Amino acid sequence: MNPKTECAKCTKVVCNSKASLKGPENCPTRTKQDIIQKALAEYDDPETREFARQASIQEFECYMRLPEGMTTRYPRVEEIAQFAKKMGYKKLGIAACIGLKDEAEMLTRILENRGFEVISVCCKAGAVPKERIGITEEQKIAGPGAFEAMCNPISQAEILNDEGTEFNILVGLCVGHDSLFFKYSKAPVTVLVAKDRVFGHNPVMGLYLAPSFYYRKLLRRESPES
Repeated sequence: MNPKTECAKCTKVVCNSKASLKGPENCPTRTKQDIIQKALAEYDDPETREFARQASIQEFECYMRLPEGMTTRYPRVEEIAQFAKKMGYKKLGIAACIGLKDEAEMLTRILENRGFEVISVCCKAGAVPKERIGITEEQKIAGPGAFEAMCNPISQAEILNDEGTEFNILVGLCVGHDSLFFKYSKAPVTVLVAKDRVFGHNPVMGLYLAPSFYYRKLLRRESPES
């Protein structure tokens, strides 16, 4: 059996060079060639190949060479609009958290100004009480006795499916709710905003601050059952 794949722990990163087959013993470039070759066959599908090609072109265009060196060009919101145009999409979907309504509205303005038709649906669509999925009174954010609508990502996906969106954009759905949206969306999905209630929807800050005194608790050891 091959050793488990642990790219995040790699100390000899060669997969972006011609020496890729000289990586460590658990390098998937060496140990998973059968899977990689099978996956590569998927790019022979014209639609998949074009999607991947345009994504790589988009990546390229996000950098520019200046006399002082390489620098970046576009924020992610600009990238999304550019990529959607490259793919020829006309109708875009936004699946947003109700708590990020202002952000979803601004995104809609930006995309409509670029000529797109935009369909947006918030996470509380349907006003379905949380009791529908077994939430107890004690598990309500506003406390026992309050009405709380459940987040409804499956309905968000199905509404955008019904509207015929060609490319969907996630704006701040909760962990787990975003996973359900990915599962049920017929159109490809990208993420503009990943919800992080502490770090202003910038979750990578949790990684940057984990070694610090204030957030070292993030590195605590726990069993999977904890």
